[in-house]
Amino acid sequence: MLQVSSLNVYYGESHILRDVDLSVPTGQMVCLIGRNGVGKTTLLKTIMGLIRPRRGAITFAGETINAKSPDQRAKLGIGYVPQGREIIPRLTVKENLLLGLEARGKSKIRNQEIPDHIFTLFPVLKSMLSRMGGDLSGGQQQQLAIARALMGQPRLLVLDEPTEGIQPSIILEIEAAIRGIVASTGISVLLVEQHLHFVKQADRYYAMQKGGIVASGITSELSQDVIQRFLAV
Repeated sequence: MLQVSSLNVYYGESHILRDVDLSVPTGQMVCLIGRNGVGKTTLLKTIMGLIRPRRGAITFAGETINAKSPDQRAKLGIGYVPQGREIIPRLTVKENLLLGLEARGKSKIRNQEIPDHIFTLFPVLKSMLSRMGGDLSGGQQQQLAIARALMGQPRLLVLDEPTEGIQPSIILEIEAAIRGIVASTGISVLLVEQHLHFVKQADRYYAMQKGGIVASGITSELSQDVIQRFLAV
């Protein structure tokens, strides 16, 4: 589904990503781990077209997308939930969800309805449709942000630290929802995560250090050494 090959990214003359190779197979969940400041968010932003690489290629569903803008990548089927969620606080929950239709290029969203599967994944949102996004708790906002991305019917969902600053009980709900998304829809997922229990829900992992991939494998075989080196536990 997604293939990143020999990716090199610079901020000015600072070399941030160094020959990064990464793949996300169709219908699998892949987790990117590593300490703060090693380039994980930069990699996700580059995949989304918010940062342009100096060298290397990004291929999605067999098509090289280096030259495509973020909105074009969204229309191809890449959904993105950035770190910090970025829901719109002065819009209602329903209005935030309907904004997700923009990724599909829908010109008339006012009379659209929210599909039932969104509420199956995130039942708390159904009773909050008329509430302002800014009035939700951090965990509820994160569920809203993921649901909004799913409204665009992505083939790949990219999540940047979806459990950051969220209480443990909500983390478990988000874990279950994302695994349910992969199992029921075949959507591929690439996420940055530090919560060990969540990392182990993924099929594969990649570990980053100093802007490069230094370890990878099947999460069921995640060693204690890798956990201690790359996860804040």
